[in-house]
Amino acid sequence: MPEERPFLTEASPQGEDNAAAAPPTLFDLAVNRAWAALRGLRPGDPAAALTGGFLAGWHARTRFARRVPLDAVRAAIQQHPGGGEWHWAGGPDGGWTAGKAPFP
Repeated sequence: MPEERPFLTEASPQGEDNAAAAPPTLFDLAVNRAWAALRGLRPGDPAAALTGGFLAGWHARTRFARRVPLDAVRAAIQQHPGGGEWHWAGGPDGGWTAGKAPFP
């Protein structure tokens, strides 16, 4: 049995872009889940987590998120207002809304 599991492979630039448009609810889900993953990581430097390999690795391992371009997820997360409970709503043209997301 191989020691490396396929879902733990490194992120590849070929998988970071997607030409097809994702539905707005899928975009919202990708941004909200990416934010939850970053929040769970609790990095000392959130900017480093965005530009480093963590977010790219999460994107590569998360099947539904690969339908949303990584750069779009990264751009949405960079707009996060900070402190408190916020969720992304409205698809690619949306924004951060106060409160919990309607679905996880």
